[in-house]
Amino acid sequence: MTAGSVLPGRDDDPDRLYTITGGRSRSPENAFDLVTLIVAERRPAAGMQSEHVRILRMCEAPTAVVEVAAELSLPISVVKILLGDLLESGAVTARHPRFAPNKARLPDLDTLKQVLHGLQRL
Repeated sequence: MTAGSVLPGRDDDPDRLYTITGGRSRSPENAFDLVTLIVAERRPAAGMQSEHVRILRMCEAPTAVVEVAAELSLPISVVKILLGDLLESGAVTARHPRFAPNKARLPDLDTLKQVLHGLQRL
């Protein structure tokens, strides 16, 4: 077995990942980033894909996309596809992080440049 080979049945097995996503390689829309919080809106239903069930149970409390991927031991790209399925069906909602709309609270460009130059000197 070579260093780059994958053992069948492991979470990173390409055949398994292909099956989990139904052969899709991209989520339907760019609805998620790593820190988007996912919240389950429904309970798992009979006949659901096991990964969808695990996500719904995990996201009873708001859970970040990156945490879902870590808990499932799946690549982020695969988790985003699964979350896209759940979002489309209304089983989950996505809460994006909010950034302060008040520009007065953000540092000005000159301050950021000074910090950058200071870090570069280190």
